[in-house]
Amino acid sequence: MAKDLAARFTAARDALTAIDQALGVPLSRLMFEGPEEDLTATHNAQPAILAHSAAVFAVVGSAPDGSSVIAAAGHSLGEYSAYVTAGALSAADAAQLVRRRGELMQQAGTARPGTMAAVLGLATAEVEAACRAASTGDAVVVAANLNAPDQTVISGDPAAVAKAGEACKARGAKRVIPLKVSGAFHSSLMAPAANQLRVALERAPFRDPVFPVIANATAEPVRDAARARRLLADQLTAPVQWVACVQRAAELAGAGARFIEIGPGNVLAGLVKRIVPGASVTSLGTADEVTRFLEAA
Repeated sequence: MAKDLAARFTAARDALTAIDQALGVPLSRLMFEGPEEDLTATHNAQPAILAHSAAVFAVVGSAPDGSSVIAAAGHSLGEYSAYVTAGALSAADAAQLVRRRGELMQQAGTARPGTMAAVLGLATAEVEAACRAASTGDAVVVAANLNAPDQTVISGDPAAVAKAGEACKARGAKRVIPLKVSGAFHSSLMAPAANQLRVALERAPFRDPVFPVIANATAEPVRDAARARRLLADQLTAPVQWVACVQRAAELAGAGARFIEIGPGNVLAGLVKRIVPGASVTSLGTADEVTRFLEAA
C-alpha cells in the first residue's frame, strides 16, 4: 500500500523520504520490498506503520475536512501518529521515537519473555476477573487492549496468559487466539522499557497539539506537551482503553461525528462501528481510498 501511495502522491513520497533520513535507514524500501521477516520485527514494524500513516496524512491533511477536526486518537503506537496529525510532533521525530520504543519493547521482551492473546466474545469485566484469578506473585496477566465491548487482548507471563485464557473459555469466551508478539505489551513486564522511553520523550521536540489527542492510558483529551510525554511513557505499562477513547471522541464531536482512520488496514474502523453503532467511518490507507476522499472533499 505504501509503495502505491508514494508512486501516486508526491507528498507521500516526501514524507517517507524524510522518515528514512531521520532514521538513517531505508525504511521505505523495506516497506516496499521486504523481506517480511525483517519488516515485522518490532523495531521496524512500529516505525513502518507510523510512516504509512504519516504518508497518508501528508496527502489528506490539507483537505477541507482537516479544518474541522475535533480530536484525534490512536491505538497503541498509533497514538504517536495522532500527535503528528495534531501538529505536536513532526513525522520524522515521531518515527525516531517509535523506533526507539520498538527497540526498548523488544529488549524488555527478551529480558523477561511474555506473550499476548486475544479473547473474543466475552465482556471485558469477565476477562479482567479471569486475569486477576490467574495472576500470582511470580506470574502476571492483565487485560491490555480493551478493543471492543467483547474483544480484549490479555498480556503477561506465558503461563499466566495460558491460565487466564482457559478461565476465559470457562466463562464463555468464543475464542482465545494467541498472538505473535515479542513481549507482554501494555503490562508491568514493560516497566524497564517505559523508564527508558520516558528519557527519549523528554528529549523530543514536542509542541502543544492544535487539537486534543485522547490518551490510551486515561481516555481523556490531552492538550499540552508535558502531559503528552508523560502519558506516552505510561502507555507502555497501562491498558489501551480503546473503547473509552472512541466513546470520549464521540462525546467531544457530538451528533454527526465522522471518524477517519488514517493508516494501513481498516481494523480500527471496524472497532469504532462496534463501539459507536451507526458511526460514520472512513478508512484511508490505500492510494485509491485517498483519491476517492480527495475527490469528494
